[in-house]
Amino acid sequence: MESQLRTIIRQKIIDAQAAPLPVLTRRDVWLPAVRGKATAVIGMRRAGKTSLLWQILADRVANDTPREGLLYFSFEDERLADMQVQDLDLLVETFYQLNPSWRDARRATFFLDEIQLVPGWELFARRLLDSENIDLFLSGSSARLLSREVATSMRGRAMEVAVFPFSLREVLRHAGREPHKPADRLTKAERSQLDKDLLDYLAHGGFPEAQGLDTRNRCELLRTYVDVVLLRDVVERHNLGQPRVLHWMVRQLMGNAAGSFSINKFYADLKSRGVAVGKETLHSYLAHLEDAFLLSSLDLATDSERRRQVNPRKVYPVDTGLIALFDSSGKANAGHALETAVLHELQRRGAQVNYVRTPAGFEVDFYARGLDGDEALIQVCADLDSPDTLAREVRALQDAATIWPNASLQLITFNQPKGILSPDIQFYTASDWLLRLA
Repeated sequence: MESQLRTIIRQKIIDAQAAPLPVLTRRDVWLPAVRGKATAVIGMRRAGKTSLLWQILADRVANDTPREGLLYFSFEDERLADMQVQDLDLLVETFYQLNPSWRDARRATFFLDEIQLVPGWELFARRLLDSENIDLFLSGSSARLLSREVATSMRGRAMEVAVFPFSLREVLRHAGREPHKPADRLTKAERSQLDKDLLDYLAHGGFPEAQGLDTRNRCELLRTYVDVVLLRDVVERHNLGQPRVLHWMVRQLMGNAAGSFSINKFYADLKSRGVAVGKETLHSYLAHLEDAFLLSSLDLATDSERRRQVNPRKVYPVDTGLIALFDSSGKANAGHALETAVLHELQRRGAQVNYVRTPAGFEVDFYARGLDGDEALIQVCADLDSPDTLAREVRALQDAATIWPNASLQLITFNQPKGILSPDIQFYTASDWLLRLA
C-alpha cells in the first residue's frame, strides 16, 4: 500500500512541477509576509482559492525561483482517499528525493490544496514549519478549513488570507476592460461603458466561474453553490437537527440583502407558526452561515455590549449575484446591491465595519476603521435626485459625525447629485469609489 501511495505522490509531484502555469485573472489579494507562519487561504467555495495559490506560485517563478523549489499538491484525488496523517511524510520525503539540493540549503515553497481531506493534517503542518526550510501555503474547502478552525488547529502558526469573489476591478480585468487611468480622464464612451459594467457587476456578481454566462446558467450555477454550502458546510458538518429552519433563515437573510435581521423577531415568527426552536440554536445557525462565508452580518457601532446585543444585525450575501436568487419581489434593487458591494470592498481593504444608528434616530450604512486607524462614516444611496433624499443622507452623516468627530464623511451614489453637498462630505460616484486603490 505504501509503495503504491509513494508512486502516486511521486508522479503527482513530477506532473505538477512540469505543468505549464495556468493563465488566470490576477487577484488583488493582500498576502502576509511573516517568516515561520503558514498562510491559510480561506473563503467560500468557488471564490478562487486554488487560482490564488497558482498566482503566488507564478509570481515566485517570475522572481527567479526555479520550479523544482515550488510544489503545488492537491489532495482532491480519489487515489488519496484513504491517506492518513502519517502518510504525509511520504510527500516530504519524495519531494526532497526528487529535488535533493533544496533540503535545508534552499527555501522551498509548498502549496497544499484541500489538505483538510487528510485527518490530522494540522499536526503535520506545524511539524513541517518547525523541521523544514519551507514557506507553507494551505487552502481547502470551507467544510473543514474555516477561519475558527485554522486559528485553533494551527495555534498561532498560521495567518489567514480571505478570498472573495471578484471585485469590480477584477471583473473588468477579467473582461479585458480594466481602466488604467484616473476616473476624471475617462472619455464619455469609456465612462458610459464603465457605468454599464458596474450595473452588470451588481446584477451578476463576481464569482469567477459565473462570468459571461447567460442568466439561466448563471442562476443555476449560483444556486448549486448555495446548496453545496448549506448541505456540506453547515448541515452535514454541524449535524443540524432542523435543516428546514436553516433554509427558512437563509431565505429571509438572503432575500433581504442589506436589511436588518433580529434573532428575537425571527424566533417569535417561528413560534407563531408552531415551530419549536431555541434562540441559541438560531444564533448558532447564523454563526455557521457566516463561518461558511455565505454571508456577513454587521452589528451596531457602539461601546455598549448590551446595545450591541439587543439591536438587530445588518446582513449581506457574499456576492451580489446571489441577491436575485432570493428576492421574491422580482425587482432589481441596485441600491442594496451597491451597498453590498461597498461592504465587500471595505472587507477586502481590511477594515473593521459596523453600522450606525444615532441617538436622534439617523442611520448610516457603515462606520469603518482602517488598519491605519483612519475612520470613515459611509452612506450609500443609489439615487440622490430628490432634494429630500439628499438632505436626509447628508443629515445622517452630520449627526453621526458628532459621535465620531475624527471620521471622514463619505457619500457614494451612482451619479453626481443635483443639490449642493456640505463641504465636509466627500462625494464619490460608485464606480470611482469601488475602483479606488486601497
